[in-house]
Amino acid sequence: MSAAYVVSDCWTMTRRELAHWARQPVQVLVGLVFPVMMLLMFGYLVGGGRAVDGPYIDYLVPGMLTLTMVFGLEGTMTAVTRDLQKGVVDRFRAMPMTDGAVLVGRAAADMLQSAVGLLLLTGVGHAIGWRTHGGPGALLGALGLLLLLRFAMLWIGIFLALLAGRPELVQAVQILVWPVGFLSNAFASPDAMPGWLGTAVEWNPMSATATAVRALLGNPGGEPGHLTAAVLWPLLLLVIFFPLAVRRFARLGT
Repeated sequence: MSAAYVVSDCWTMTRRELAHWARQPVQVLVGLVFPVMMLLMFGYLVGGGRAVDGPYIDYLVPGMLTLTMVFGLEGTMTAVTRDLQKGVVDRFRAMPMTDGAVLVGRAAADMLQSAVGLLLLTGVGHAIGWRTHGGPGALLGALGLLLLLRFAMLWIGIFLALLAGRPELVQAVQILVWPVGFLSNAFASPDAMPGWLGTAVEWNPMSATATAVRALLGNPGGEPGHLTAAVLWPLLLLVIFFPLAVRRFARLGT
């Protein structure tokens, strides 16, 4: 198949997913507002900042931006399983369509929503006092790292959704995301944790991205040495789960 044919199929499936936004605006709105509520809750109600050298809000916002890239996968996972259950995927696979275009379209729509969510959360962060010190280039680089992490986590979610097969099982799988999200340095420095826990937190791919983003933006808790890990971790996850998801999709019904 030509590259133009593949792109056309993927774009058609992306437009299909975007059309769902107009029919389900509440779901999209909740997905955008939930991270903002989390940021305000931890910034004003819970507080924190033990072992953080600097304003806690400057430490918290990059962590929340990173956490947002892990949460919210249930929307994509539910959409994939719903299409499987209703037989929509079977109809698409019976058409002369590029293998995996359905998955790519779903992923592209999710990435667009994630980018909008990042911009919204960044604006709210600045409104409540968060400041960056790295310039526009550093901000774009930080957003790129965050979206790279989201893209990797997205394909993990798609693969798990294809394994689950039913929307009701997505909730059970989604529960696993919470320990991964909170077992990171999003809200607190590993220096304030017990040694064994701090070590586990340091090995979390989320922690590498959050630390690199803080370093790029000149926020507390940033360490430039984590930039390589923030790129390699998502790429490694993509190398593993992207082909697994495409292969699982190709074998559906066989």
